[in-house]
Amino acid sequence: MKSRIRWRRPVLALLAAPLLATVAVAGPAAAGPDGGHQDGRDHWGVITRNTIGSPVAALRNGPFGSFGVVGPAAHPPYGDGSLGIEVSAVPVTPTPFLEKVDFGNEVDFFGRTVSSLAQVGFHVFQTGENIGYGGPANMPNIRFEIDPNLTASTSSYSTLVWLPAASPVTNQWSPYLDATLTGTWFLTGAAGTATGCNLTTPCTFAAVKAALDADGGEPATVYTAAVGKGRDFMWIGAIDGLRINDVIYDFEADGVRTRHAP
Repeated sequence: MKSRIRWRRPVLALLAAPLLATVAVAGPAAAGPDGGHQDGRDHWGVITRNTIGSPVAALRNGPFGSFGVVGPAAHPPYGDGSLGIEVSAVPVTPTPFLEKVDFGNEVDFFGRTVSSLAQVGFHVFQTGENIGYGGPANMPNIRFEIDPNLTASTSSYSTLVWLPAASPVTNQWSPYLDATLTGTWFLTGAAGTATGCNLTTPCTFAAVKAALDADGGEPATVYTAAVGKGRDFMWIGAIDGLRINDVIYDFEADGVRTRHAP
């Protein structure tokens, strides 16, 4: 991966410096300044095999604003930081080169059943410029790499992807976007064909889980969990407060803290 992920442009130096921050300290979790806890081992970072080009996925402070925005929407929903993401579409002839990045966890979700996913969502900092690049639905995604365990498909790999609806606000932090009730989901590869929940005909969260369980065989299980963007349109923004079931993942400049959902 190119070094641009850490210091692609001078203006991003302060933002990208803590990219892939790893806490190697063993022992009990340490309390964060806002009550969050940072685990002794931080398994979050860029999933290198799922990253294309030289995008940015940087734990950072802020964003605060945009200018003129005040109140809770002008501040990351948890702590003082977030996960900043930048992907671009480079106009290479004859085909544009589209970047992709996944910032996730390849350890802590392994083996969980897809059916056990009950609460999923995040907060997003969306800009008007991003809408100009790809329309109101130009948004980052939540992705679970899974073993679909479908009798109708011999493939043991698929990615379960959330396509959010448009953010209700721009140039400020959104409220919590509930991925179980808003937007749609699809499965990549043979699992998408077998279930009918593919990119062309995405499904609701309840419907895609039901489709994975419909054959009555072994349950679908999770390999990894991630947030990311690409490969479609340029997007520059931020994510915070990723929720998976009863845990909220608070992205801070010095690492990823966990909070219990209220």
